Amino acid sequence: MRRDLFVGAMSLVLLGAPAVVHAATVMAPRFEVDPLWPKPLPNHWVMGATVGVSVDAQGHVWIIHRPNALEDNEVHAAKNPPWAHCCAPAPPVLEFDQAGNLVGHWGGPGTGYDWPERNHGITVDYKGNVWIGGADQGVPSHDHMLLKFTREGKFLMQIGKPSQSKGSDDVENLRLPAKTLVDPKTNELYVADGYGNHRVIVFDADTGKYKRHWGAYGHKPDDTILPYKPSDLPSQQFRNPVHCVALSHDGLLYVCDRGNDRIQVFKPDGTFVKEVFIEKETLGSGSVFDIAFSQDPQQKYMYVADGENNQVHILDRQSLEVLTSFGDGGRQPGQFYGVHSIATDSKGNIYTTETYRGQRVQKFVFKGMAPVTSKDQGVVWPKGKQ
Repeated sequence: MRRDLFVGAMSLVLLGAPAVVHAATVMAPRFEVDPLWPKPLPNHWVMGATVGVSVDAQGHVWIIHRPNALEDNEVHAAKNPPWAHCCAPAPPVLEFDQAGNLVGHWGGPGTGYDWPERNHGITVDYKGNVWIGGADQGVPSHDHMLLKFTREGKFLMQIGKPSQSKGSDDVENLRLPAKTLVDPKTNELYVADGYGNHRVIVFDADTGKYKRHWGAYGHKPDDTILPYKPSDLPSQQFRNPVHCVALSHDGLLYVCDRGNDRIQVFKPDGTFVKEVFIEKETLGSGSVFDIAFSQDPQQKYMYVADGENNQVHILDRQSLEVLTSFGDGGRQPGQFYGVHSIATDSKGNIYTTETYRGQRVQKFVFKGMAPVTSKDQGVVWPKGKQ
């Protein structure tokens, strides 16, 4: 640099002229909704409240829905005699291939197990087994168990018995378990338990033998919980529901404390690590419904389904900072009505399901990395189709 230019530049600094600072560009994964996925169901089938999604090792997408949540006028073809050609409830468990074709279906009451009154959550584990929970709102509640099936729907094991829970320190029964995962390193089953209890509980995934459990911050769980107020100090207990568990490659367990609008992070032994609040002013059903991770080896990004604000938040997993969000309330592709569950496939695509009257599964195609230009992206409609 010429000496006069250097001196001039230094003079500007000394005189207090504002320095020009180029902040690093924040990048995040970018998605577009696929409005044609999945393909229409056969047999005039329709789905009720859709409350679970999981992607298996073959890239097949599994969902579970509630046929008994359908309104009477949605299932006129199921009446005896039928009132009309359309429609009838689809079986509770549906399996789609990557193209959106329905390739498997089963589920419902059967011999040797207690099917939930109000099924909730589906997980296909690393061995291909399918886990199903339940969250009925009856008094007394019925769904105090977990069920394990083969991918073809053959019953394998039940943990817990209907209406038998004695609370959050009962090690034999669940109480309205919301979601599960199986750690392939240890073959341990983690349960977000859930809508009735206030804990994470761990079992052996083959035998159902109890291992350990804990509440918020690793405390002993307490079933006396006060209503949520955003201005209060953080609750020392999980509120209803403890809605999800997600285990990262580096051995951190992320727990959806939906009633407290927060995610708590633990080591697998229940040691508390950190927490983050998501849309802390959210009331009603809370903001943190479910969690999935990006598919890079480091799982740099975390996706959070927010069923009250009807968005998917994209977080930096290490800092837990919300980088951007997409989605909006509504019925059209890319919008949400009660986005409930979320999963990713090996290509980085996102799948979501919607509860209440949402009643569907959607696919969001991974389009690579892009600079974050807006904290709220709105509906991520395909480029060129706007």
